[in-house]
Amino acid sequence: MKRGFFTIMSAQFFSSLADQALFVAAVQLLKTGGAPVWQQAALVPMFALFYVLLAPYVGAFADALPKGRVMLISNTIKIIGCLLMLFGTHPLMSYAIVGLGAAAYSPAKYGILTELLPASQLVKANGWIEGLTIASIILGVLLGGQLVGSMVSNRLLSLDIPLIDTSIDTPAEAAIAVLIFIYVLAAWFNTRIPDTGVEMRPMPRNKLELLPDFWRCNIRLWQDKLGQISLATTTLFWGVLGNLKYIVLGWAAVALGYNVTQASALVGVVAIGTAVGAVVASVRMRLDQATSVMPLGIAMGVLVLLLNFITNVWLAAPFLIFLGALGGFLVVPMNALLQHRGHNLMGAGRSIAVQNFNEQACILLLGGVYSLSTGMGLSAFGAITVFGLLVAGCMWLIRIWHARNLVHHRDEVEHLLEIARNDNHHG
Repeated sequence: MKRGFFTIMSAQFFSSLADQALFVAAVQLLKTGGAPVWQQAALVPMFALFYVLLAPYVGAFADALPKGRVMLISNTIKIIGCLLMLFGTHPLMSYAIVGLGAAAYSPAKYGILTELLPASQLVKANGWIEGLTIASIILGVLLGGQLVGSMVSNRLLSLDIPLIDTSIDTPAEAAIAVLIFIYVLAAWFNTRIPDTGVEMRPMPRNKLELLPDFWRCNIRLWQDKLGQISLATTTLFWGVLGNLKYIVLGWAAVALGYNVTQASALVGVVAIGTAVGAVVASVRMRLDQATSVMPLGIAMGVLVLLLNFITNVWLAAPFLIFLGALGGFLVVPMNALLQHRGHNLMGAGRSIAVQNFNEQACILLLGGVYSLSTGMGLSAFGAITVFGLLVAGCMWLIRIWHARNLVHHRDEVEHLLEIARNDNHHG
């Protein structure tokens, strides 16, 4: 790997670590404040909100500046969101601001890979970044659970700064204060990311011009015979996974009687499996083999349904690890293929922004449906059933879609796969 790659990985790890821990802290903050259950479920779609609203702009923004600088600005926005949450702004609004920072961060985080590395290393690089992202999910969720737990929070709340009233009085607020320092550490790594030397693409003076440009890029990627399949798969995967972490928290509370600290460990267990699957995929899979993993998506959906019948943690833990491993093995090659096609078609930042728009729109839609359903009395078991059927059914349709492409557009698909095999051809 080239110089700077592991600096990027470090920056991504700590930023994602804080993101995941903040989710747990925000759930606890809402619970402490007596917020209704639907507001806790609404945290997921609120985080996705700016991914969708600003999708036409964040990709162009990432392509207009060195991506290390974009990542620094994004982490600064996340810190502002934490401060707002800490000092009285409604957690849903504050968490949306953190999501704004994440929306700007993502095109730079993934886009810099295609600037720094050849196509032959994209699957391996995605294995690294997804593996570390998942590791940060494991540790972040566990960290968040421990920070709001009585053992750690009591020690944090006992700390006093002379002559300063911090107004930090609850475990959730103490956790958020700690997480601000982790975001600062991630920002420091951002300052150490080298310039890749890729020519920047300035944003137009009239920012409204970006709207038709974004939609052209979106349509172009959906029309690409490999781009459309990888985009559909990753959109569905992240849409479901983005909501699954809250669903697991709800399921653990109902099926196992767990509190937030205990349930957060099970979210981490899913992530362990995903990390393992991501690492194995990065070693075993080539870019041109990405579409062969689609049956795993169908299997994931079927396995999600079986979660309804598990009431023992000793059975739940290995089951969730296996479920996560299937997801990790599925998403890494598909994500790499999507980046490859997007980079060739429209540039790294714009393609990642299109990807984020579709994925986060799916998260927003599914999260909104789940939040609404929760407000209307849908149980965690009902949500799991809906999500399992959705994943299995949609992945089955995507597989049929690809099979039709192989019949009706075989020459085009084979040409695109040949491009994927050639490190130096960007056609």
